[in-house]
Amino acid sequence: MAEIRNPNLQGQGPGAAGGGGGGDMRSMMAFAALLVVVLLGYQYFFKPKPAPETAAQTQSQTQTAATGQAGTVTAQAGAPGGPASAGNATPVAAALETETTVENELYKIVFTNRGGQVKHWILKKHSDTAGKPLDMVQPQSAALFGFPLSLYTYEPALTTQLNQALYQITVAGAQPSATGVVLAPTSLTYRYAANGLDVVKTFRFDSSYVVDIETHVLRNGSPVRALVEWPAGLGDMEEFLPSSLTRSQVRTPSYFSWSIDGKQDYEAASKVSGNATLEQPYGYAGVTDLYFASVFLPDDPSHATVVTLHNSISLPSDLSDPNSQKKPADVLGLAVGDTSGYTRLRLFAGPKAMDVLASIHATGADGKPTGTSLQPLIQFGWMTILATPLYWILRFLNEHGVPNWGWDIILVTVAFNLLMLPTRLMMMKSSLKMMRIQPKVDALKKKYAHLKVSDPKRSEMNTEMMELYKTENVNMYGSCLPMLIQMPLFFAYYRVLANVIELRQAHWYWLHDLSVADPLHILPILIIASMFLVQFITPSPGMDPNQRRMMAIMMPVIFGFSMWHFASGLALYWGTGNLINLGIQLTINKSKMGQEMHAIAAKRQARKLGGGSSPKTIQGRR
Repeated sequence: MAEIRNPNLQGQGPGAAGGGGGGDMRSMMAFAALLVVVLLGYQYFFKPKPAPETAAQTQSQTQTAATGQAGTVTAQAGAPGGPASAGNATPVAAALETETTVENELYKIVFTNRGGQVKHWILKKHSDTAGKPLDMVQPQSAALFGFPLSLYTYEPALTTQLNQALYQITVAGAQPSATGVVLAPTSLTYRYAANGLDVVKTFRFDSSYVVDIETHVLRNGSPVRALVEWPAGLGDMEEFLPSSLTRSQVRTPSYFSWSIDGKQDYEAASKVSGNATLEQPYGYAGVTDLYFASVFLPDDPSHATVVTLHNSISLPSDLSDPNSQKKPADVLGLAVGDTSGYTRLRLFAGPKAMDVLASIHATGADGKPTGTSLQPLIQFGWMTILATPLYWILRFLNEHGVPNWGWDIILVTVAFNLLMLPTRLMMMKSSLKMMRIQPKVDALKKKYAHLKVSDPKRSEMNTEMMELYKTENVNMYGSCLPMLIQMPLFFAYYRVLANVIELRQAHWYWLHDLSVADPLHILPILIIASMFLVQFITPSPGMDPNQRRMMAIMMPVIFGFSMWHFASGLALYWGTGNLINLGIQLTINKSKMGQEMHAIAAKRQARKLGGGSSPKTIQGRR
C-alpha cells in the first residue's frame, strides 16, 4: 500500500501574537503563514508522488518503451521481478500488436502481446483429422470464450482490460529471428502498466511439454487475485469445426481432472458447474479428454484456487447432417492461481502418453516436483493394476517385435485366449459333470415341486441337492469360477484399448485410425456372425430351446451393434477373440468330451419333444 500521510499533523510554530516587531516583521510573518497554508493545502488535496525509481530501473524502462513498438526487446532488463509501485508515472504498453513464437522439438506456441496470451499451441508429433499438426487451441471455442494463458478476475471489466491490453515483451537469452521465432530454452516476460494497474506475466520454456508461469497483478499497489486460464476446451474437439472442413464425426468427451492430497479423481464436463471457485490443496487441476490434456500444477498447493469454466456451443445432433436438431456441446475450461494474488505454477499441455505423464509430478511437501504424477490421467480406473502391465506388453511388442498396433492387438489377443484356455476347459468339464447328473437334479426338483416356495420342507431339497453334488464330486460353481478369472483380464484389456493414445491414427489394412469406428463396418459384422456361430455350436442342454435360440440371435446382435460406433481397435480385439473361440469350440466338439456333451444335449432335446417316452398308439374301437 502506498503510504498515506495525515495533513492535519503539524508542528507548532513560535508565532508571537504581540504588537512589537514592526511592519517588516509582520509582513514576513504573514508571508510565512500564507506559505504554510499553501503547503498544507497542497499536501491535503494532492497525494505525494512515490520516490523516484533507481537509475537502472529508469534506464530499463526507457529501453523497453523504445523497443516496445516492435514487440520484442533485445535484452532482458534484469530478473522479471514484480511490478513497480502503484501510480507509476511512466505507462508501459506496446503501440502495435505483435506475435512471438516459441519452439522446441515437441511444440510451437504462438503468443500475441495482446493480453500476453496464446493464439496457437501446436503439437508437432500429433496430427488432426486433416493430417495437419494438432493445435491444442480450439479456434471456434477460443474465439468465443478466450485463449489460453489469459487472465481471469472476478471483475469482468478488469478481465477484459487485462486481456485486451498491448503488453511489452522481454525475451531472455537468444533473441527472436526475423520471423519472430524463439527457440527453447528461453523465457518471455510481458509487462503492462497504466491507470494504477501494473501487470507482469512470465513464461519459461524448456525441452519438455511443461511451461513455468508466473503472474502478478497490482492495482494501486494492492495485489489482485488474477488467475491463469485455459478457458475453452482442447484442440482435438474437431466437432466445433465448420462442416466444410475435415473433422471428426463424433463428439469428444471432456473431463475436469484433479488431485487433492495425492488422491486423483475426475468428473465429466456435463456435471461440472460454471464459475465455481474451489479452494483446496490441488496438486494439479486440468481439462482432459481421451487423448490430450491441459493441466495446471500449482507451486504451492496449499494456497491453490481453481475456478471451473463451463460453456456450451450448439451443434447438430448428427454431425454429418448440418440440418439435424441442434444440441449443446460442452466447452470446459479452468482458471487456476494462488489465493495471495501472486501466482506461480506449471502448465502441461500435451498428449496423454504413459511415459510423458509418468515424468511429470505435482509439487510435494518439500516444495519440489516430487508429488503424485500425472499418469492417472489415463483413465484405466479400478483395472489399473492389470491394465498397466497389459499396456506395457503391447508397447514392448510394438517397439521390439511387430511395429503395427493392429497386429500387436491380434497377437496379444491370441496369447490372451491361449492363456485362458485352461480355464475354458475347466468350465467345459464342470458343465459336462452338471449335464451327467442333470436327470437326478430334475428328479429332486420334481419330488418337491408340489411344495410352495415358502414351505419350510423345501429346505430339505437344498440339503439333498448339496449331498448329490458332494456324492458326484461336482462343484456347482465350477463353471463360474474360471469366468471370474477371465473377466478382470477382459476388462483390463478393454480399458487399455479404449484409452491409450498410441491407437489414435494407427493404421491396419482398411482401418486408418484404430481409435475410431470401422468406416466399412466389417468388424462389427464379423463380430455378429462369429458370436452367432459360437452360440449355435455350443451345447446347452440345461437351457430352454426358445431361450437358447433367442440368446444365439440377440446376444450377437447386441454386442455387434454396440461395436458399430466403438473404436475399431476394440472391435479388432473382440472379433479376433470370437474367431479364436469359434476355433476352440469346434475342436472341443470333435473331442470325446464334446461328443458326450452333444449326445446328452440331443437326448434331452428328444425327451422334451417326445414327452419322455415313446408315443402311445391310440386304437380305435371295434
